[in-house]
Amino acid sequence: MRRRYPDLELSVSATTRRPREGEIDGVAYHFITKRRFKQMVVDGGLLEWAQYTGTFYGTPRQPVEQALSVGKSILLEIDLAGARQVRASFPEAVLVFIAPPSWDELERRLRARGSDTESQIEARLAQARLEVAAEGEFDRVVVNDYLTLAVDDLVDFLGLAE
Repeated sequence: MRRRYPDLELSVSATTRRPREGEIDGVAYHFITKRRFKQMVVDGGLLEWAQYTGTFYGTPRQPVEQALSVGKSILLEIDLAGARQVRASFPEAVLVFIAPPSWDELERRLRARGSDTESQIEARLAQARLEVAAEGEFDRVVVNDYLTLAVDDLVDFLGLAE
């Protein structure tokens, strides 16, 4: 999406996990301490947040509100709990569920990353079961099988004519 629409803003989430190889602070995520994250929650500095497999993730509120105030659209990559929080705060938000092509493929992708322990993989799969069961809460489901087709589907749904 960003290659096709470079002006489309992507919110950079905050997380308390350590960076994976090649991830750059402020680009992939804002890598912060648990203490700072919890302070952001208390201060209302997060639009949404969740704890996932022992790690905190959240969307800093200020950049999203700034983009919206000047009429821009902004993409958020968030989980089910975050989507529910966004829907509660912004009922007009468009929610898109990115679904795996199959359960086996999801598990293969998680294992291929090579960055999680077996218990973390099992926790991610358990969470994924809950999320897939809630896909009906979203405005659109896009299957992430072939990247180009998934992007085409999302572009068509959002009405981003090229």
